[in-house]
Amino acid sequence: MDFSKKSKLLIVDDSAFMRKLISDFFVGNPRVEVVGTARNGKDAIKKIQQLQPDVVTMDVEMPEMNGLEALKEIMAICPVPVVMLSSTTRSGTDTTMMAMEYGAVDFVAKPSGTISLDLHKIQNELVHKVEQATQVSITKLKKPIGTRRSEPSISSIQTPPRWKKEASPQQPATPKPFLHPVRKEWSKASRKVVLIGTSTGGPRALQEVITKIPSDIQAPILIVQHMPAGFTKSLANRLDQLSDIKVKEAEHGDILQNGVAYIAPGGYHVKLRKVGTTFGIVLDQTEPPRSGHRPSVDVLFEDVSRFNEFDKIAVIMTGMGYDGSKGLVALKQTGNVMAIAESADTCIVYGMPKAAVETQLVDEVADVDDIAQSIMKYML
Repeated sequence: MDFSKKSKLLIVDDSAFMRKLISDFFVGNPRVEVVGTARNGKDAIKKIQQLQPDVVTMDVEMPEMNGLEALKEIMAICPVPVVMLSSTTRSGTDTTMMAMEYGAVDFVAKPSGTISLDLHKIQNELVHKVEQATQVSITKLKKPIGTRRSEPSISSIQTPPRWKKEASPQQPATPKPFLHPVRKEWSKASRKVVLIGTSTGGPRALQEVITKIPSDIQAPILIVQHMPAGFTKSLANRLDQLSDIKVKEAEHGDILQNGVAYIAPGGYHVKLRKVGTTFGIVLDQTEPPRSGHRPSVDVLFEDVSRFNEFDKIAVIMTGMGYDGSKGLVALKQTGNVMAIAESADTCIVYGMPKAAVETQLVDEVADVDDIAQSIMKYML
């Protein structure tokens, strides 16, 4: 085994027991080796500069300098992909949302508090997320939310609906659809719903998009962000504070309203049911996870595809895997749909959008900075 080719991991936790437990998770791992540990944020900054790791796991709650304070300094002076470990307490989930905003790649929820004797329950998840984090471009994490690239905007409010982003070596132009979806003239008078799916890097991407949506948007917005129970509520509250539209964690029986974004709660698929002339949200915990995810983008898209009362704007943003691509096929086969995929240029992880583009059913590829504008032009 050539250990020189392994990614280097630094583990940051104030508990010696937790540092040992996490280190043991990577014994014999062919892709990642632990090169050191740190006991708090200050120690972490020093060790990062000394050891130059490729990825860091960091506890949120630590004395002297906590994970959030350390993350801000790390991203400013010695940026590296960071996976946070968080408790599911209210303060823990809120702090984790802030960490995503400050540049953390991802997070893992500890199963039972700060000292989790049963941490083995999340071993596979943690190892997987650390391995994925080693492939993330740090320049994308360093980019502050709300700033724009220096290039001209890739979309404008006058852009016609079938416009595509010009091809580049990293982002091929979307080919013509390989099947014949149901289509009619795109009309500003039709009833609309916006569907958004995202995963790794999603909290930052959602903040970039949702905060730019005007309060008078004539459509409800349904969002699936892969995230455990508890954290989706903190995400919704954070976005609600920052946005002109109302953002809430979806509740069973919610009636869809224009200008409201509903985030699927962790552990539940989101579906719709018709209630007279309106539509209500159904939270489903009986259908098993799809491709390991509940909520699932595919489940949302497939369920909404049953209703022709809406024209749909489907958006797939940063994330690992391919959730959403099968659902996009269902949407395109059964109704009038405009599909937007986030470009490889701005994705933290170009997995889900890439899978969507490969269906050959994506109408537009857009940088995350421009997705809100892309959504709004289909409202006109």
